[in-house]
Amino acid sequence: MELQTALRPPQHQHQQPGIEAVMEPPPKSEMEGYQGSGKLKNQVAIITGGDSGIGRAVAIAYAKEGADVVIVYLDEDVDATKTRDLVEQTGKHCLLLKGDIGDETFCKEIVKKTLEKHDRLDILVNNAGEQHPQSSFSDVTKEQLEQTFRTNVFPMFYLSRAAMPYLKGGGRIINTTSVTAYRGHEKLVDYSASKGAVVSFTRSLAKALIKDEIRVNAVAPGPVWTPLIPASFTAEEVARFGSNSPMHRAGQPDEIAPAYVFLASTDSSFIAGQVLHPNGGEPVNG
Repeated sequence: MELQTALRPPQHQHQQPGIEAVMEPPPKSEMEGYQGSGKLKNQVAIITGGDSGIGRAVAIAYAKEGADVVIVYLDEDVDATKTRDLVEQTGKHCLLLKGDIGDETFCKEIVKKTLEKHDRLDILVNNAGEQHPQSSFSDVTKEQLEQTFRTNVFPMFYLSRAAMPYLKGGGRIINTTSVTAYRGHEKLVDYSASKGAVVSFTRSLAKALIKDEIRVNAVAPGPVWTPLIPASFTAEEVARFGSNSPMHRAGQPDEIAPAYVFLASTDSSFIAGQVLHPNGGEPVNG
């Protein structure tokens, strides 16, 4: 596809994670006409990476379904404040917690502050992630490899372990993996490997916690228009992002959020250790 037939204006952000407030066009966080039906009434959810992108859309959808939410983010204050405003417009509460989830101490603090505020925890969405494309595998440094796993994998262990005692008897853990875990990506070797680890983590943790009546599942989005994209790729690649999917476009966060609602609600009461694949029509085996 030539640049003149791009799906969006060329753009690039020189920071990770990216900022949703400066994206053009902005991602869609609220599905038009979405009406909640109380599927998560009076429940409490922690959402990492909840300031923008898929995390923001999930936070809004959960609030519309009746849940209070705790948004965990690194340093994107403007995006986080916007998400809080959107959540609180539904009448539900949104607690913002700023910090590095790669730090186990902070992960314990997230659970502690959630319980101090709401005295309960029902849902943990491990969604935060980062990626750093490299044209050559030899350019993936030891530091990059460690940082990718420190953000994409380790916090899932830390938070799940900290939250587990309070999720027993019906809690849910939902992890964000990626289509790259299944088909790979030549420029995202370390990222794809980390997302493959999330799939195995989900399947194993589901077996480990099923006796405690905690259901663990995951979502593997395909190309989605989130801040991670302009923060990761060149302006020209961003302009064409998603054009090679079967639907010839990237998805929007509000198209992904319903998968998280389904896995958090009793609609999925007989599902554990599984991965949903909202990816624009790409068949995935496994």
